[in-house]
Amino acid sequence: MAAVTLTSRALYEEVAELLRQRIFSRELEPGSWIDELRIADQLGISRTPLREALKVLAAEGLVTMKVRRGAYVTEVSEQDLRDVYHLLSLLESDAAGVVATTAESSQMSELADLHSKLEAAVQDAEAFFDINERFHMRLLELANNRWRDQMVADLRKVMKLNRHNSLLKSGRIEESLAEHRAIMQALAARDAAATTARMREHFANGLNAAV
Repeated sequence: MAAVTLTSRALYEEVAELLRQRIFSRELEPGSWIDELRIADQLGISRTPLREALKVLAAEGLVTMKVRRGAYVTEVSEQDLRDVYHLLSLLESDAAGVVATTAESSQMSELADLHSKLEAAVQDAEAFFDINERFHMRLLELANNRWRDQMVADLRKVMKLNRHNSLLKSGRIEESLAEHRAIMQALAARDAAATTARMREHFANGLNAAV
C-alpha cells in the first residue's frame, strides 16, 4: 500500500478521516478487527493519535470498542437501521418543510441543479449516492438549524455503513429518483405539508430497501 501523507490538521483528526473513508469504501469491512499496530506502522505514527481517532469514530458509531479485544468496525443491525432511518425521517422531513416556505429563488435553483445531476447519474450507483447526499445536506443547510445539521451528519455516517446494500437492491435507484422528483415538485409548489410528506415517504422506502 502506498504511503499516506498527513496534513497539518490535528493528527488524530486526520487519522480519523482516513479510517472513516476506509470504512465507507469497505476497505475495512463491518465486523472486522482494526489492527492498530499495522495501521500505526502504515501511517508512520504512534498508537496515541490512532487511539484518539478511534475514540472519535466510536462516538460517531462507526467503531465499536470491545474490552480487552480492541476496536472493530461497527456492524449495523436491522434495529439500528430502523432507528437511524426513523430519526433521519423526522429531522429531514421537517427541514424540507421549512425550505419549501423560506428558500429564495436562487436557493431553489441550487436544489434543482443538484436534482438534474442526480437524474444524469442514474446509471452510476456511487455517483448517484454522492449527489443524493449533497442534495440532502444542502437542503439541511438551507433550513438553517446547526443542531439538526450535526445530528443528521452523525446519523448519516451510520447509514453509510449499509449504503451498498440499499443502493444495489434491484430498481432502488430508479425508485429513489422518482421520490426525489416528487420532493422537487412539492418544493417548487412551495407546499410545506406535501414536501414533508414526500420526504417521509422517501425515507420509508429507503428503509424498506435497506432491511
